[in-house]
Amino acid sequence: MGRDGGGVRPASSSSIEITFQYQGVRCRERVQLKPTAANLKKAEQHKSAIEYAISNGTFDYAATFPRSKRAAQFARASSNQNIGVYLDEWLERKTKTFKSSTTALYRSIIRSILKPMFGDLSLGELNKKVIKDQLSDYQVSNSRLTTVQTCFRSALNDAVEDEIIESNPLSGWAYKNREEIKEEDDVDPFTREEQEALLRAARGETWAQLQFAFWTGLRPSELIALEWGDIDWIAGEIRIVRAKTRAAKVPESTKTASSRRTVKLLGPAREALLKQKELTFLAGKHVFLNTITGEPWRHAGYIYRVIWVPAMKKAGVRWRRPYQSRHTYASMMLSAGENPMWVAQQMGHKDWTMIAKVYGRWMPSADVGAGGRAEALFASNASVMTTSPLDPAL
Repeated sequence: MGRDGGGVRPASSSSIEITFQYQGVRCRERVQLKPTAANLKKAEQHKSAIEYAISNGTFDYAATFPRSKRAAQFARASSNQNIGVYLDEWLERKTKTFKSSTTALYRSIIRSILKPMFGDLSLGELNKKVIKDQLSDYQVSNSRLTTVQTCFRSALNDAVEDEIIESNPLSGWAYKNREEIKEEDDVDPFTREEQEALLRAARGETWAQLQFAFWTGLRPSELIALEWGDIDWIAGEIRIVRAKTRAAKVPESTKTASSRRTVKLLGPAREALLKQKELTFLAGKHVFLNTITGEPWRHAGYIYRVIWVPAMKKAGVRWRRPYQSRHTYASMMLSAGENPMWVAQQMGHKDWTMIAKVYGRWMPSADVGAGGRAEALFASNASVMTTSPLDPAL
C-alpha cells in the first residue's frame, strides 16, 4: 500500500496517493507531489495530521481536498461544528464586507446573546424548536429580537451555502414576543413652540445645527458626515451619501441603499446653512463641527452632550434624544399635507409603508376637512351613487 504499508504510495510520476479511513469509509486521495523519498515522507506526515484531525473531530474534508469528488459526500460532517466557534469564524470572514457599525453590532450580539444561548450546541443540533425555546426566555422588544435573528439568520444562510447544514432553521420565519402597547413617546416630535424655544436658547453654530436638523429629517449620523460638496445651491438639494457611526473611524456609506438620497433644501434649512457657511465653510470640508473643539464630530453621541442637553435645559423643554428631530421633520411634513411618498423619499425609506406605520397619526391632521371634497362632489348625486337593496330595479 505504501513504502511500509502505511497508506502512502506513489500514484504516478507526479502524484502520491494517501489512504485513510473516515466515517467508516476507506478514502484514497492524491497530492500533487513527485514521489521522491522526501515527498513520500511529507505525505506520511500529512496523512498522520489527517488522522489526528479525524480523531478529534476537526477534520474538514472539503478544505483538505477541495477538488475531491468525495468531498461532497462528507460536506455535512461539519454540522458537528460548535456554533460558538462557527459564529466567531463567520464574523471574522464577513468583517471584510460588513460596515464597521454592522460588524460591531454583530460582534456584540454574538458575544452577549447568541453564544450564551447556542454556543455549546453543534450546528447539526439546531432546529426551529431549539431557537424558539431559547428566544422565548429573552425578554426584550421585538425590534431587538429582529436584530438578533437577522444576525443569526445571516450566519446560518452562509452555513447552508457552504454545505455545512442542509437548511437554515431560521428561514422564512421570526420569533416575536407578545409586547405591550408601545408608549406614544416612541415617536415624540418637538412641537412648534418647543422648536422656537430651543432655537431661542441656541446661539451661532448651535442654532444652525438645530434648525437644519428640524428641517431636513437627516439622521444624526448623516448630519455629522455632511460635507459642503454635498450641497447643491443651484438645484436646492442636499446629497446624502455617507454617515458617521460610533463604530466607524471614518464616514461610511449610508444605512441602506434607499438612504442614499437627495433631500430638498427647504427655506429654513437653507437659512441654517447660510449661517453655518459663515462659520465653517473655510474650515474644511465638513458642514457641521463640534462647537467646543472645532473638529469634526467623532460620532452622534457628542451632539447629544454638546448641543441638545444644554439647549433643552436652557429652554426648559422636556428631554428628548436628538433623533426626535427626524421625527419632528416627518410630523411637520405630513401634518402640512405633503405627499407621504415624497416624505418617505426625503427620509430615505424604500416606500411609504414605514411612514404610514410610524407617523400615521399625523396624516389625518393634514386636512381637517378630509372627506369634504368627496361629500361635496357626490352628495348632490346621492340617488345615483347609492341604491336601496329594496329597489325593484335590482
